Amino acid sequence: MNRKGKVGLSILSGILLSLGWYEWGSGLFLLVGIIPLLLVEENISSDPRVIKKNALVFLYASLAFLTWNLLATWWIKNASFAGMIAAVVLSSFFTAIPFWLYTITKRLLGRYVGYVSLVLFWLAYEFSYTHGEISWPWLTLGNGFAFSTKLVQWYEYTGVFGGTLWVLVMNIVLFEVFRKLQKAERIQSNISLIVISAIIILAPISLSLNRYYTYKEKSDPREIVIVQPNIDPYLKFNDIPSLEQTQIQLTLAEKYILPSTNYVVCPETAINHNIWTDQIQNVQDIRMIKELVIKYPGLKYITGITCYKRYTPEEKTETSRHLEGSGIYYDSFNSAIELDSTNKIQIYNKSKLVVGVEKMPYPGLLKILQPLTLRLGGTFRSNATQKERSVLSSPNDSVKIGTVICYESVYGEFVTGYVQKGANLIFVITNDGWWGDTPGHRQHNALSCIRAIETRRSIARSANTGISSFINQRGDVLDKITWWKREAIRNKLNVNNELTFYVKHGDYIARSSFYLSILLVLGIFIKRFTGK
Repeated sequence: MNRKGKVGLSILSGILLSLGWYEWGSGLFLLVGIIPLLLVEENISSDPRVIKKNALVFLYASLAFLTWNLLATWWIKNASFAGMIAAVVLSSFFTAIPFWLYTITKRLLGRYVGYVSLVLFWLAYEFSYTHGEISWPWLTLGNGFAFSTKLVQWYEYTGVFGGTLWVLVMNIVLFEVFRKLQKAERIQSNISLIVISAIIILAPISLSLNRYYTYKEKSDPREIVIVQPNIDPYLKFNDIPSLEQTQIQLTLAEKYILPSTNYVVCPETAINHNIWTDQIQNVQDIRMIKELVIKYPGLKYITGITCYKRYTPEEKTETSRHLEGSGIYYDSFNSAIELDSTNKIQIYNKSKLVVGVEKMPYPGLLKILQPLTLRLGGTFRSNATQKERSVLSSPNDSVKIGTVICYESVYGEFVTGYVQKGANLIFVITNDGWWGDTPGHRQHNALSCIRAIETRRSIARSANTGISSFINQRGDVLDKITWWKREAIRNKLNVNNELTFYVKHGDYIARSSFYLSILLVLGIFIKRFTGK
């Protein structure tokens, strides 16, 4: 195979992998997406003329994953071109590492141990990239089924890492079939491998479709109004008064509120006054909302706010900033609040922050990047977070709400934390307008469909500029407001109290792979340096 052939196959892998992140594509493409790259690796590793095999495999793998990242997440550039470059380059580099370790393992310990290593190293990488300080799990392989949720109803047992496992095993088995047939081995001699391939493809799909069509929600509905105010995110923080924005949301909500309505949901940072948490009751936006909920005694109003907490010099935290000209330090929070007809105002502070925008990882080491983070709209000293997830509840209803703020909805195990705290419904509040009318906001909405399956919780999603949607416990979008429309919708979602296997056990597949991969690396070192 010449260089052009290797380049073409590497790019083909990237194209196939990217198709799961588009509505018109399918996660099924992922089941063959790595095969072209495996062919490249096979050609390099078996060619005696190639000297630096490992380095060459790494380069072609990087090309494949760079193609995948660019095609799937190019839209980040609309918010930040520098941020897009950083996300694409880092993700491509990190994803190439498990493939590089695979080729090393295969040459040292044999083909079939190599295949096992590819699965373990890839899952370990995804686990690390999901739970690490620098985190961008958007392209976790299992997320490629976000637009194909009928095929992965078993995520309630495995989470998205079960999808990653399925993709990797399927690629390996089909590659083995292709490799043996390519060597002119008769089909009859490989019938068992072909049967295994068919089972690995069809069994998960069959089980999922059966679960999808037999799953019945317990009837326990709550009526919800979702508001999509459609305020340009590049104007909302400085150019449009907060009171004006709040009035837009209240006007939209009142068009749809009935005496039977239980909740109104508004998006992330819908109220962006300079609100001090100890004075929140006095903010005019809050008083306007209170006037509405008093009209409807059973109504709860959940919305996003930007707020601040003040400290004395002795109380200041690692993330607090100094208020110039005073002895006051303060933390900034991206939060959600719930208001009802009582005097109680509940608050949840966003816990999972966007790297480079809401927080700077490893601030001591990366201080040189401070000017860049400021241009991206964030702060070198991170926003503050709430260490433990909490739920919002009201004395007017026994239902508990897990209010997932924007980027938090990308993390499966993180979202299960709300359910473990008692959440019966999940509300996702977000502001996706930074990316424009691109695949980004559609992908983000689809990821909420996966969260619904993993937790078997109905989801109401309010996005500032769209997509706002109602999602049932099977991951179906029941109703939605599309991109760039100022509107509200009303629907009912069922409450659920049962805990799925995934909620109870989290990312056990990836976590186990992480520890097993460490043992495998130790085995490789022993083999490499002792020859035993």
